[in-house]
Amino acid sequence: MELNIDRERVARCRELASAIVAPVEAFIAAHSTVSVERAVLRLLGVDGVTPDEVPIPNAIVDSLPDHERRRGVALAFGKALAETGLEPAALGEALGLRRCALEQFTHAPEGAARGALGPHVEAALRRIEAQREERARAMARLPQLPPPLLYVIVASGNIYEDRSAAVAAAEAGAQVIAVIRSTGQSLLDFVPFGPTTEGFGGTYATQANFAIMRAALDEAGERLGRYVMLTNYASGLCMPEIAAMAAIERLDMLLNDSMYGILFRDINMKRTFVDQHFSRMLNAYSGIIINTGEDNYLTTADAVDQAPAVLASQFINEEFAHRAGLPDDQIGLGDAYEINPDLEDSFLYQVAQAQLAREIFPHAALKYMPPTKHMTGDVFKGHLIDAMFNLTSVMTGQSIHLCGMLTEAIHTPFLGDRALALENARYIMSTARHLGDEIVLRPGGTIERRASDVLAASESLLRRVSETGLMAAIQSATFADVSRSPDGGRGFEGVFARADGYFNPFEDALRFAVAS
Repeated sequence: MELNIDRERVARCRELASAIVAPVEAFIAAHSTVSVERAVLRLLGVDGVTPDEVPIPNAIVDSLPDHERRRGVALAFGKALAETGLEPAALGEALGLRRCALEQFTHAPEGAARGALGPHVEAALRRIEAQREERARAMARLPQLPPPLLYVIVASGNIYEDRSAAVAAAEAGAQVIAVIRSTGQSLLDFVPFGPTTEGFGGTYATQANFAIMRAALDEAGERLGRYVMLTNYASGLCMPEIAAMAAIERLDMLLNDSMYGILFRDINMKRTFVDQHFSRMLNAYSGIIINTGEDNYLTTADAVDQAPAVLASQFINEEFAHRAGLPDDQIGLGDAYEINPDLEDSFLYQVAQAQLAREIFPHAALKYMPPTKHMTGDVFKGHLIDAMFNLTSVMTGQSIHLCGMLTEAIHTPFLGDRALALENARYIMSTARHLGDEIVLRPGGTIERRASDVLAASESLLRRVSETGLMAAIQSATFADVSRSPDGGRGFEGVFARADGYFNPFEDALRFAVAS
């Protein structure tokens, strides 16, 4: 199945996306955030909490005066390493227990600070590289079934209950397990510490929880004879820190969008743009596939009307990802089966949108989201709509497939609901595996015309955004009918301009790794 789309128009869209992202990248290069600085400490091995239950990375970054923070926490921490001779974890603990303070260590020259940091930076990158290599070995030994990869979520609030549900889902055929975060965690400007057993609508993303789930899925994968992938969320105010923890604990995917937090969580756009860049650099190095959030546009606005904005956002997300060093096969651009099912020929429109994305981004790990907005308490109709979604996904060659739940509009899915969703998807993806290869689209037909119209409208939208600038475009509600201010939203106070001599040793090392 192939669309007759205007390839020159596609090229113009990419040129416009580059022009849109370039000035934002200039802003990113001149700024940092408290969450980027905390991620630096976490990568060095700093963890734990103070006696007041404040995460030690937060306590250290917050203790720095503005002029020190603007040069990067790494320099101040490196001076303390040079003068004390401690390991980073031990120094972090001493600072967290207030046995000493960074302001005591000012005598070491910058060269000594950089030298003291060097071995620890190299050790951190080797640890991440070892996890990336372990994933590659495991996937070679325990290969996945062909895509679309079947993806389900667990979200009890208790990591140990989530672990049981995740293993059960894997046994029922799930290839990717996502642990939904507790409601509101994206708005917390710190990462909770340790295993957690209480969460509302999800389970807290912590490094300990990552490790618990990774171990369980590794054990299940060995038993089932196929690698089971693990996903969590790096959106929100702690995006870089979660990316760091995910790299250390070998997660396989992260929800990591350049605009989701801005539009749907009212997180300051300047904070988000800086944070997404560094987190995506870490994802690129660790081999983690990012999932972008265009599907969310279709939950707040009409899916037919928003189709050009979804495609425009995919172009923009692709450009941001490339500039952070992500290759195409790690860019999981998002879309969703969210057109009103009562619309005549809505299935044809769904196929047009999905096939358009597949042809424009042929090597991307496209993520296809299930129907949610128009689901009702009629579980029989819901199961049928999910089947149409499954058919669209397999015939258009999507990469990652979040299984739709027949009880979507009623409650958080039970184990039985997940099993039925997986059975539905497996049946259709087996029986229609090569349907797309057998179809020739009618030239000038409904599907081809719809795809061409969406592409043309997306180019027009991208051109308008390039003229106004991305931040102004977001303020004018260009995406998802949501307006945000460049200096408004949560976390703006955590953005700061870099001073001359700013130093982030991981940024430099990751940039060199991408270049080489």
